[in-house]
Amino acid sequence: MPWRRWVFVLWLIAFVMCPAGIVRADDDDDPDDDDKTEEQTTIPEPSSASKEDQYFELMRVFADTFEQIERNYVKEVDRRKLVEAALRGMMDELDPYSNYISPNDLARFNMQIDQEFHGIGIQVTIDPQSRRLTVTSPLPGTPAYKAGVQAGDTIMEINGASTEKMTIDDAVKILRGNGKDGEEVTIGIMRQGKTQVEQLKMPRAKIQLATVQGDGYKPDGTWNFMLDSEKKIGYVRLTAFSRTTSSELKKALSELASQGVKGLILDLRFNPGGLLHIAVEVADFFLEEGKIVSTKGRNTEERTQYAKKPGTVPGFPMAVLVNRYSASASEIVSAALQDHKRAVVIGERTWGKASVQNVIELEGGKSQLKLTTASYHRPSGKNIHRLPDAKEGDEWGVMPDDTFAIQFSLPEMQSYLEYRRQRDVLSKEGPPKSEFVDRQLERATEYLAELLTGEKKSDATAKVEGSKSPSKSPEKSSEKSSEKSSPNKSDSKDNSKSETKDSKAGKDEARAVEQLPRGVRARTGRPAAQPTLAA
Repeated sequence: MPWRRWVFVLWLIAFVMCPAGIVRADDDDDPDDDDKTEEQTTIPEPSSASKEDQYFELMRVFADTFEQIERNYVKEVDRRKLVEAALRGMMDELDPYSNYISPNDLARFNMQIDQEFHGIGIQVTIDPQSRRLTVTSPLPGTPAYKAGVQAGDTIMEINGASTEKMTIDDAVKILRGNGKDGEEVTIGIMRQGKTQVEQLKMPRAKIQLATVQGDGYKPDGTWNFMLDSEKKIGYVRLTAFSRTTSSELKKALSELASQGVKGLILDLRFNPGGLLHIAVEVADFFLEEGKIVSTKGRNTEERTQYAKKPGTVPGFPMAVLVNRYSASASEIVSAALQDHKRAVVIGERTWGKASVQNVIELEGGKSQLKLTTASYHRPSGKNIHRLPDAKEGDEWGVMPDDTFAIQFSLPEMQSYLEYRRQRDVLSKEGPPKSEFVDRQLERATEYLAELLTGEKKSDATAKVEGSKSPSKSPEKSSEKSSEKSSPNKSDSKDNSKSETKDSKAGKDEARAVEQLPRGVRARTGRPAAQPTLAA
């Protein structure tokens, strides 16, 4: 066996046997090795030996196979493609949530996690009729918004090049540029009802997507979080759990408090999850005490996250909206609020994902591994995770409270998505009128109105009526001692309810990512929609 194969085997052994954490691995791509070959054509079978010897034997099988393909396959193959295919194959053997993120996919993955990118600040899609790149909405306060880009504008040109045959991915890549602030781009837009192309020049900038949204925009381009100004019912919609979600939510709640909010609807529908510690912070806003979530891994002791009283918002009644696409971090929050009887859960049974993924750096950060390392558990101990062979009658997901289950049919969900898309468009005229009735939101509004006015009561209503503080945790006695040792929320600038920079030591937990599995839309029958991307 030539020396390069032994180096490759040793590298693989180090990769497999290294502990979880930040893993650094460099691709072996030395051109001086290309002319060294080995005539061996038989791959030896692994012998039965100790566990460490078995590692070595298995890595040798991998290395021999790799070399045979490279030397003898009918046509030349790319080394990196082979290794990446092997990594993806390993991840596919584990679970739907573990994944290898290649250098080509890393930027998009980080954008999904951070909800941040460089660009001009627009949402774009391909118009199904004209097949041209079309603005669905400018994002408030961004260069595109300031330059006068409007919803419905057709982008005819980018820096003088026609967009007629551009794919949406290619167009977005050009609009985002090289990730440098201040770099200018010129787009030629065709406004509805006009026949002349208008040229708009604007700088690129860092764009932070809002993950905390209201039901519609106010005239000044900010979100309106007050759903019913007469009854003082607030509405907050979380689209993801990113690094900024906690600070965004704190700001929204402060705004609602200044308007005298008396009840709150927390909408987690279509929220696929996000960062674990942000989910804990969100739940902590509404709970004074008790367990929020516990996590347990194969190589780690169980860790329990508790709510702390300082920083908790007043105990106004709450309703949480969920549906079949509310997953992971969304399930942590809804389950904690339900178990502590802090809110009623309305809508549909949630997705059913109770696993935690850590993001592990490879190649010095050029690629990453998203690996399932732990499972999480709700305060009541009820099962959330949906196994592959789970049946409808089994216990999984977060179920709506009694009498609050409202299932959308597929056509109704498609209508809702179109209704929601139209209301999320920023325009001077405000949200458009629609005949669509969001039955889940309507039920939540009715429930809070009944509770606030006292006109009607039910057993489910009584669960949270008049309760400023949540009821005691199912594990009350053990929580008391743990809470005493927990740091106070308001002790320092590093408190859990303010946005802080992740330290190196806490990077694994901060990057614990919860997302729907690969290919979920194709497998679940989720209503198809024309893709919309941010640029």
